[in-house]
Amino acid sequence: MTSRPPGRPRTGLNDVVFAATLSTVHELGYARATVDRIAAAAGIAKTTIYRRWPSKGALIVDCLLDAFGPVPLEGSGRAELMSSAIHWIVAKIGEPGVGDAFAGVFSDAVSDPALREILSTRLQDPYRIALQEALGEPEARVLFFIDVVVGTLLHRMGMTGEPMAAADVTALTGMVLSHFADDTA
Repeated sequence: MTSRPPGRPRTGLNDVVFAATLSTVHELGYARATVDRIAAAAGIAKTTIYRRWPSKGALIVDCLLDAFGPVPLEGSGRAELMSSAIHWIVAKIGEPGVGDAFAGVFSDAVSDPALREILSTRLQDPYRIALQEALGEPEARVLFFIDVVVGTLLHRMGMTGEPMAAADVTALTGMVLSHFADDTA
């Protein structure tokens, strides 16, 4: 007698779905990466996806959380911590499918209050809290830091379809650090 529950084994299912999601978004773009197409790429039924995620937006948010992982806050001072966070998000947004998925779900959230809540609480809040604790900054200032950096990166992605060039990342980092790194007001 086996103790395995009936049905197909689910070990690693999230990994398969997340890989299929990013691959589909990368190949087709966010708008054309439907749950049907993601399920087909993962080799599963779309009902399997909907049992775990109530919408494409919720799936994308969890996929991004998996892709991003924890923010590596490296360095001993404020400038180093902020610079490492900027370079980390730049690298993540540059990964195949990640920038497209992030920009797409962000855009959808503008007109979808439920998705905006998911995006805010599940994706933004953990990173905001980690930055607040590391920098000793109030919520409003950390949110502004996130807005400036992520907003700029998503704008570039939306305008060009490409991640920001290294020279522009250096310039962005310098501008952001000149405002945030030494100013605690």
